[in-house]
Amino acid sequence: MSATEDTLAVVKEMAAAMEEHRKHLTQLDSAIGDGDHGNNMHRGFQAVLERLDGTDPQTPADTLKAVSMALISKVGGAAGPLYGTAFLRASSALSGKEDLSPEDVAGALEAALGGVKQRGKAQEGDKTIVDALEPAVTAAKEAASAGSGAGEVLRTAADAAKEGSEATVPLTARRGRASYLGERSAGHMDPRACSTSLLLDAAARTLET
Repeated sequence: MSATEDTLAVVKEMAAAMEEHRKHLTQLDSAIGDGDHGNNMHRGFQAVLERLDGTDPQTPADTLKAVSMALISKVGGAAGPLYGTAFLRASSALSGKEDLSPEDVAGALEAALGGVKQRGKAQEGDKTIVDALEPAVTAAKEAASAGSGAGEVLRTAADAAKEGSEATVPLTARRGRASYLGERSAGHMDPRACSTSLLLDAAARTLET
């Protein structure tokens, strides 16, 4: 398959993951947020599928830009702008590329992280998306430098993101709605870190198969 077809397959698998884990993400968000993250992400990725169904993206960047636009318009709360910005920055990083190297994949993740940090003003340890995405980027860059293929780069990133999301459990939230709870936010996984981990896992599974 072409890189564009691979990217479309990745996005479809991401949508399936958000549908499968919708209740789990909602439960996580009910503990320290509005309780709508799972439904929001599911709705957003259904909108992504609808948008892509009506377009014919020619490059991976085109595909990711369409994802960004759909998420920004359909996902409520802070998640829409954050994930929308992440996909938009990844799209920009891949602009003009028809084939993607492992370094391109790692670079797209790094660009996504930069967008999230700029938009959300969060750092690692704040109990946010960044706690999953920052270690994922570090792992992806190391894997790409070591000569791993694109699928291996994503698998390494996904595994690091999973560890990062699990590491949010004992943290006290310093950003977002969960920060209003203070110490009571400790003991719960950040739902957006979890969804980030699930999205990267979906991407890795797609390229692995």
